[in-house]
Amino acid sequence: MNDTQIPDATIKPVKTVSTIWFIPAIAIFIGCWMIYYQWSNEGTEVTIHFLTAEGMEAEKTKIKSRNVDIGEVSAIELNQNGNGVIVTAKIKKSAEQFLLADSTFWVVSPQISHTGVSGLSTLISGVYIEISPGKSDEERYVFDALNSPPLTPSGTPGLHITLNSNDQFAYKKGDPIIYKGLTVGQFEDIYFNFEERVVYYNAFIKAPYHQLITSNTKFWDVSGLQLDLNADGISVKTGNFETMLTNGATFGIPRGMSIGEKIGERSYFDIYESYEAADDERYRQSIEFVVLVSDSIRGLSVGAPVEYRGIQIGKVQSVNMALTRSENKFTKADFKIPVLISLQPGRIGLPDNDEGKALMTKQNIYWIEHGLKAVLRTGNILTGSLYVDLQHNKDQPINEIAKYDDFLIIPTSSDDFSQITAKAEQFMDNLNNIPLNSMSENANKMMLEMTQTAQEFQGVSHSLDSLLSKVEQQKISTELSKALQGINTLTKDLSSGSQGYEELRTTLHTLTATMNELKPLLNQLKHKPNSLLFNNGEVAEPVPTKLNGAQQ
Repeated sequence: MNDTQIPDATIKPVKTVSTIWFIPAIAIFIGCWMIYYQWSNEGTEVTIHFLTAEGMEAEKTKIKSRNVDIGEVSAIELNQNGNGVIVTAKIKKSAEQFLLADSTFWVVSPQISHTGVSGLSTLISGVYIEISPGKSDEERYVFDALNSPPLTPSGTPGLHITLNSNDQFAYKKGDPIIYKGLTVGQFEDIYFNFEERVVYYNAFIKAPYHQLITSNTKFWDVSGLQLDLNADGISVKTGNFETMLTNGATFGIPRGMSIGEKIGERSYFDIYESYEAADDERYRQSIEFVVLVSDSIRGLSVGAPVEYRGIQIGKVQSVNMALTRSENKFTKADFKIPVLISLQPGRIGLPDNDEGKALMTKQNIYWIEHGLKAVLRTGNILTGSLYVDLQHNKDQPINEIAKYDDFLIIPTSSDDFSQITAKAEQFMDNLNNIPLNSMSENANKMMLEMTQTAQEFQGVSHSLDSLLSKVEQQKISTELSKALQGINTLTKDLSSGSQGYEELRTTLHTLTATMNELKPLLNQLKHKPNSLLFNNGEVAEPVPTKLNGAQQ
């Protein structure tokens, strides 16, 4: 044998793990990834407190924002006190940024109110929970839900203000705030302060109308249809059709005031009874006088204008100051009623400060010394409203100005209308003093005598009528007898055998013969009218002639 080289053996490692094991590994990885994905996207759990769970169901009721689902209710249970429910919900990861300290939740359900109809879609889909995201930087996971939907969603551009009023009118959530007929805002929340006894309203003015609210802005009531009867007459006011059905307020800057400065959130404003009351509020300084009235003050009310030559310079503060003074003696024969009036320097262009008060006081004292009088005048005959009119009587100056307590007194004089009324009353008194009873008795006697005379005259008239009737009847009877006698005589003359009858008969025969004689002449004239001139007088009787085509 030939020696041959034996090749080296090839050594290969033996595989200890089979490729089949990669399949379970991939499955485990996918499972872990799904668990992580489910855990990472499961969402955040929040707790919401409600008064009731009406309409809500676990695993069905959705949580929405702007009608987009961002979560779902997972559990519902009563709280420990049993006066509410605790709703547990899952919020998606994509909406976790909405869970802030000032975010709000409420239940959306069908609602019908004076502000409109909302939530009708829930009649089919069922109720859902709405969230209004806040703007806070602090996170929160436990919330107290609102009892009703907010009227203004969070983030709406505009201005929140606080209005207050201690008058009788009141407003509800949703009542409008208008400006020149346009609805620019609404009342949101109501709070009554028991210590101050004042109602506070949180209101919202929508953009861009919130720019109209400044430091000099005044708010006043325009609820319903306002009928005002005052010294100026009858006035009817309303805001718009919406405020005629509900309450409402409006605002503006009184004439003559500057626009004012811009304000911030939650600024305070008063709500006045009317525009006039809001306008009067700017006149803060005033001087006071007393007017002693000897006439009736019926129709004079607090707030009635005080005018000087037709311009309002003040108003009535009190119509009877005597009620506040117990030391007054009402046993006097002539008690004058003290009426307190205030004059405001700002109304006549003077500064609305102490300097204006001093100037107006000095001027009025001078006028009173030289005959300034106060007169109660009727502002409107229909309503009977009175106002105070200041006028000059230069022929009635005074040496010293009297006082009522610490107030200077402006002398008074009677109104022309009051003088006319007094004269009318005096005339009525004189009229009442006339002895109408005795005059009435005399008049009754006279009427009775006239009645008797008329009856007697009527009797005489009947007698005269009877007499004239008899005379007339006798005359007619005589004339009728004569006529009948004439007819009888004529009848006898024309009866057969009488002379008149024979004469009438002879006359008729003669007339007949004469007509027979005239007959030929008439026939001649009929056929030949000119025969009397061209004929010898003979008249030929007409002879019939034979015509062609005719038979005899």
